[in-house]
Amino acid sequence: METNIVSAQWLLAQNSAAITLLDASYFLPTMGRDGRAEFETEHIIGAQFFDIDTIKNEKDPLPHMMPDAAVFEKAMRDIGVDSKKQIVVYDNSPFLSSARAWWMLRYFGHLAVCVLDGGMAAWKAAGGQTEAGNPKPAQGNFQAGTPQQAGLILFDALHADVTSGKADQIIDARAADRFKGVAPEPRAGLRAGHIPGSLNLPINSLLDTETGKLKSAETLQKLFDEAGFDMGKPAVTTCGSGVTAAGLTLALAILGKTDIRLFDGSWSQWGASDAPIEK
Repeated sequence: METNIVSAQWLLAQNSAAITLLDASYFLPTMGRDGRAEFETEHIIGAQFFDIDTIKNEKDPLPHMMPDAAVFEKAMRDIGVDSKKQIVVYDNSPFLSSARAWWMLRYFGHLAVCVLDGGMAAWKAAGGQTEAGNPKPAQGNFQAGTPQQAGLILFDALHADVTSGKADQIIDARAADRFKGVAPEPRAGLRAGHIPGSLNLPINSLLDTETGKLKSAETLQKLFDEAGFDMGKPAVTTCGSGVTAAGLTLALAILGKTDIRLFDGSWSQWGASDAPIEK
């Protein structure tokens, strides 16, 4: 099944044995919440925890740099992921953190992955059952492959493109005040502002405030248009550490646009460097 989002009603109607469920809840350092602890308190029955804070390059000091294929493959096998099964990722975060897991799985070759629209709240509202604990799955057989509609760009390449004036359009998912440089970053030691020439579309603007679901495709298109985004040109998504940038990537995929590269270091890397910034 090649789709990007599914409803709670669709998920309720599926044979649970045919679906791998992953909870990818993640919270900013300033929010005082712990995704793994909340998972152990309550999660969708049969789900496993996709830990965005540990499924990364542990040797890199940046928060969420991509691991290599072998590390990702082992992490997926350890949480019971099989290469042939449909995966549904969800979250209980306020900014669509499940999109990061969706994007990572696609980057490592797994196209059969989608996001539960509205996450845990939508599941419970539809009458879905939950459980507590930390269930141990059977070992999976996941095999990392080549990227499937998922691109990545690293600092050196983006820096060269920006300074030469040849960068793709860049769109930033951070809150407007952070993008403008008038609010402090949640991570210490970072300059305030944004990558020169970039556009801003805060991730929360894509979500319905009452349900947490993504807004309609028509509304998403309008929001990208209002941000100055050109659907006919390739793009780079960015944010604070590479998590909410994946939410922009997901929204664009829903609109049929997949020539997107995610800037993995995002502002955690750009803001800590001597690269040019704007406010």
